[in-house]
Amino acid sequence: MKREENINQLKNAEKVWDIAVIGGGSSGLGVALDAISRGLSVILLEKADFAKGTSSRSTKLVHGGVRYLAQGDVMLVLEALKERGKLLKNAPHLAHDQPFIIPIYTWKDRIQYIVGLKLYDWMSGRLSLGKSKFISKKETIKRLPAVLQKGLMGGVVYHDGQFDDARLALDIAQTADEAGACLLNYTKVNNLLKTESGKISGLNVQDLIGKKKYSIQAKMVVNATGVFADKILQMDNPEAPKMIQPSQGIHLVMDLDFLGGSDALMIPKTRDGRVLFAVPWHGKLVVGTTDTLREKPKLEPEALQKEIDFVLETAGGYLSRKPTRADVKAVFAGLRPLARPQEGRTKTKEISRSHKVIISDSGLVTLTGGKWTTFRKMGEDTLDYFQQITGEKPASSNSLDMKIHGYTEQLPAGHWQLYGSDAKAILKLASENSELAEKLHPDFPNIAAEVIWAVRNEMAMKVEDVLSRRIRILILDAQAAIDSAEKVAQIMAKELKKDETWISKEIQDFNKVAEKYLIKK
Repeated sequence: MKREENINQLKNAEKVWDIAVIGGGSSGLGVALDAISRGLSVILLEKADFAKGTSSRSTKLVHGGVRYLAQGDVMLVLEALKERGKLLKNAPHLAHDQPFIIPIYTWKDRIQYIVGLKLYDWMSGRLSLGKSKFISKKETIKRLPAVLQKGLMGGVVYHDGQFDDARLALDIAQTADEAGACLLNYTKVNNLLKTESGKISGLNVQDLIGKKKYSIQAKMVVNATGVFADKILQMDNPEAPKMIQPSQGIHLVMDLDFLGGSDALMIPKTRDGRVLFAVPWHGKLVVGTTDTLREKPKLEPEALQKEIDFVLETAGGYLSRKPTRADVKAVFAGLRPLARPQEGRTKTKEISRSHKVIISDSGLVTLTGGKWTTFRKMGEDTLDYFQQITGEKPASSNSLDMKIHGYTEQLPAGHWQLYGSDAKAILKLASENSELAEKLHPDFPNIAAEVIWAVRNEMAMKVEDVLSRRIRILILDAQAAIDSAEKVAQIMAKELKKDETWISKEIQDFNKVAEKYLIKK
């Protein structure tokens, strides 16, 4: 995936693309993947980096949604369970089975969760990841050594999927790119082009790296910008009502020994009626999330103090060793693009997580809502409107069984598993130059060759792209990421042919972002 090559494709102003997608998160990438699977020509434009927003800040779960089942949203759960099963087969290097344990303290809870999760298993069908079951107090403590033991009766084990969200986004982008799509990060849509009759015919865009402007013609334009969807809708029609209600979710990252073992903990009831997860991920423990209404979307949202307190307090109620602010290695916040609630409905847990496809009078197609697990189905459902918009009938979707870039049946060991089939090429780089085999930080396995690979093949343009989304050190340990920034900047500068001024600015810009991931003690 070469950015310069894709930028060159913009120079042909006469080309008419079948689909132009605005937004490089899970929604936009799902649209691009499904479109390319149908043989359509696709261009995707992302103002920042791929998965810069919500799509790199999830709970790292590929799941049907136990909570949605409890709320009676059966169709959403069925859809998500099917997509979960397929994703684990199409991207085994990035998504895998994760056992969860719900600690049981009352007979009522034992019956309730066994029955509910047996239904969850049944709904998974042939794509089930494993059977749920009740385990004894002794086994629960063995598998979750740090769980609160007072009053513990045992636990209920069930299975869901876990994944690396930002790396999946990159691999979906590379899958689409290899199939002929043109994907670009750091490319801003300035305005929409329209015919005399008011129908959308394309976009005016600007390359934020090279500073040049381009015009793009497209038969169908898709607004897949998540929490920023209203901006594109109002670009199309200044009188358009706001449709998106941002809801913030935060996660705290701490050492894995707060939980112990390889199983995840699911806390089914919190004081605000939601669930809380404590999930082992890349050698750390990710704990979250919250659901807090926010008025305005931000590209870099910050966790509220009350959210941090809520997560620490709730987790502490189920752990023998209660975590404090001093134990938090990183805190990250993301915004969910929920449909604005009807008047009188303000609780985010009452708002459906189902996705919606909306067609404006101009022909602008907007994809809203949804969740990471169903990204591919969201794309398929969006492409089903192609004939209505263009008058042309596309081929049937073929994305359900597409193998994602990096797919391999022989998974590499350690953190190299995340690269799948690319791991050999990165290790070859390191073997040819001893400097590239050096670690970026003593506490993490990532080496300099990964930075080179990210620049050459994954469109990494900034230090943050590398430390936050190509490798995940910023998410796992914000101080370690800050300590690694200078080394990463120097490696990138050499590869991108940048000077000392660029290095200094990149370090400064990265540290400004990374400070938001450090918890205030």
